[in-house]
Amino acid sequence: MSLSKSVFAILLMAAVVTSAQQQQPAPPPAPPPQPPAPVPRILQAYKIVTGERLKKPEDNDWLMIRRTYNGWGHSPLKQITTANVSRLQPVWVMSTGMPSGHEAPPLVNNGVMFVATPGNQVIAIDAVAGTVLWRYTKSLAQDAVVLHRTSRGVALYGDKVFFAAADAVLVALDARTGKEVWTTKVEDNKNGYYMTLAPLVADGKVVVGTSGGELGIRGFVAAYDVDTGSQVWKTFTIPAPGEPGSETWPKGGSQWKTGGGATWITGNYDPETNLIYWGTGNGGPWMGDQRPGDNLYTSSTIALDAATGQIKGHHQYEPNESWDWDEVSPPILVDYMRNGRMIKGLIDVGRDGYLWFLERTEGKINFVEGKPFVKQNVFRGIDPKTGRPDVDPAHKPGTGHMVQHCPSLSGGKNWPPIAFSPETRMIYIPANENICGTSVGREVEYVPGRNYTGASLSFEFAPGADHFGEVQAWNVDTGLRVWTHTFPKSINWGPMLATSGGLVFSGGTNDRLFRAYDAKNGKVLWEFPTNSGVLGTPTTFAVGGTQYVAVQSGWGVDARGVNARLNAEYPGEYPEVPDGGAIWVFAVKN
Repeated sequence: MSLSKSVFAILLMAAVVTSAQQQQPAPPPAPPPQPPAPVPRILQAYKIVTGERLKKPEDNDWLMIRRTYNGWGHSPLKQITTANVSRLQPVWVMSTGMPSGHEAPPLVNNGVMFVATPGNQVIAIDAVAGTVLWRYTKSLAQDAVVLHRTSRGVALYGDKVFFAAADAVLVALDARTGKEVWTTKVEDNKNGYYMTLAPLVADGKVVVGTSGGELGIRGFVAAYDVDTGSQVWKTFTIPAPGEPGSETWPKGGSQWKTGGGATWITGNYDPETNLIYWGTGNGGPWMGDQRPGDNLYTSSTIALDAATGQIKGHHQYEPNESWDWDEVSPPILVDYMRNGRMIKGLIDVGRDGYLWFLERTEGKINFVEGKPFVKQNVFRGIDPKTGRPDVDPAHKPGTGHMVQHCPSLSGGKNWPPIAFSPETRMIYIPANENICGTSVGREVEYVPGRNYTGASLSFEFAPGADHFGEVQAWNVDTGLRVWTHTFPKSINWGPMLATSGGLVFSGGTNDRLFRAYDAKNGKVLWEFPTNSGVLGTPTTFAVGGTQYVAVQSGWGVDARGVNARLNAEYPGEYPEVPDGGAIWVFAVKN
């Protein structure tokens, strides 16, 4: 009887539940799929970026990070001049939605602007109106290993925008819609590989390198098919045993597997020889006595065959590098006079505080001249034939051996690029003077994705220093400094732009000012306070007969760290710079 009651209760409950379900209103039908948003007219008319356009860009456009393959950072536009730049005013400003670390140049193709920001974001904008055309964001895992949260730009080719995502993934976007066309995993982020650089399109391929030298990676440069994302070649900057250069690493050791040589910054390219010139970082761990030998190809410029990736030549700036002087900034390609001879040149402004004049050939890189551009006490001299530095052991740190050295680990110049003006025959350098440091090493165990520097460092400042940041101008034909502008209360972390209007534009200071200098004498002709510090690379373009200047503002990353060290030493004199990422566009008011 009790069993029957139980069965009856279960059946009654089921009936009630079924009745209640039947009485619930039916869910509304799913809304019909929305049609894709219409492509804005300016993008419908998007102008394809060809290889020929990259080699010879129209004056009005800025199609790659330094505008031209030679890395000059120069525009032939001259509507904005020394005579009218004082009337430069904002045309529009737009928040990026990200707080800090904005370093990328705004690229412009026929009136369409493309900007990369921190946060794995790319924005397409009407360059004149300042309206967003599309926005792409790639999500980043919470445990992603990314020590420098920034992006230094995108590359354009065909109808695609190429973006190096922070977690070491290369992304191809449709330039008209911002939708992903393909993605390719460049390396495993969990092993310490990440990316901060802009891709380079050369020889019909898209080329990238990876950051992560402080995490025990083995650096490399790799090229990918622009249509499919498949890898075409991959060249390690640290040779394996038996490969050329491996004899400069400990015989029988495994240091080459975690040897560093990161490739943080986009290389420059010579279409005539089909060679890409790429800079490489320091060794891992940081103390050279833990990896005896010259350690090729760390702290070098390497010449890569764009077709195959083969290393055709190199120049190593600091054999057995031990100061964290990444020499990742690529040399610019500029021909210059020496002793009555025109040299097909490479000019590199080193983190080591030296200005290097080199010669490029169809393979080998030859040394021409080297001289310090800031205070330098590590090199007692440079071999006039090979360019090999004579290192003072009193200023070379080691494991358990602390030394003082100038410049500091942040370098005489950090990553921000120089510019060259063919009108003045000068290069323009964002330099930092009077900043020295101490370094000491310790034993460190390699764990994938973890710190592998094995070093402790600090900043020191030259006695009696009356300034730190500088803009320097050097004549490439005489090898002499022409002028210097100093900043008494700021470092300088500002990429440079030169124009045929006789101007040099740059930010980089903690006072939030974006400036225009007279390219001939360094006089400040115009300055404007942005919302934050200007770490972005300036560009200039023209639409409808009007020349514009564009730059990102948004302090952070290494500049913030160095500024904080100064404020700790001189309390209250180097205050923190406010956050706030923004794109600024200027034009002359008539």
